Amino acid sequence: MNQRILLWDGCINVRDLGGLRTSDGRTTRWKAIVRSDTPARLTEAGWTALYDYGIRTLITLRTHGMVEDELNVTSPYADIATVQLAIEDVTDLEFARRWATSDLWGTPLYYEDALQRWPERHAAVISAVAQAQPGGVLFHCVRGHDRTGIIALLLLTLAGVTPDDVIADYELSPDPVRDELLASMHTSVQEVMCNTLKRLDVESYLRGGGASQAALAAVRKCLLG
Repeated sequence: MNQRILLWDGCINVRDLGGLRTSDGRTTRWKAIVRSDTPARLTEAGWTALYDYGIRTLITLRTHGMVEDELNVTSPYADIATVQLAIEDVTDLEFARRWATSDLWGTPLYYEDALQRWPERHAAVISAVAQAQPGGVLFHCVRGHDRTGIIALLLLTLAGVTPDDVIADYELSPDPVRDELLASMHTSVQEVMCNTLKRLDVESYLRGGGASQAALAAVRKCLLG
């Protein structure tokens, strides 16, 4: 797992989605899709490392109704495409009351509710990965934990990555506060995410959100070859 961590100056939570086991014995491809915290923090050397790694598309995961200056990313390379997509919505008052006003928004406890509310938003990100220009795709939020974690969960599950590896990937974004909060509620990252994955039929979910069968096949090809 640790071999997948990338050291790009300015960012602290970057890793390749390659090298993960699938249920049918395959392994996800390297340099196809990368997850990270915001590249707005990259130094010149960090941007060079990103570009040399082959990244040619950046997908920024936003929250509708929030102003987040940390997500204003300007690439120094003209041939890197940028896509902005909101995968959450804090103008949804019920969601805001339940999650956005508490520390639980920074834990996977909210994933299942978010998935139920916004399949179209999540499917749009999967479609954007499918439609990306040749080269690697990087998707990110601010910390690279939660919004990024939801999309990583969908991408990896779509590729058939084992639940254990999906969860292990999430845990490579350490957060002691999150872990203490879950422990105080007599649960854990492993338990919460395992329950979410058990209830997720990822292909039906994404098709229901508007992703085409061709888009799903393209993402699988991207991750599996």
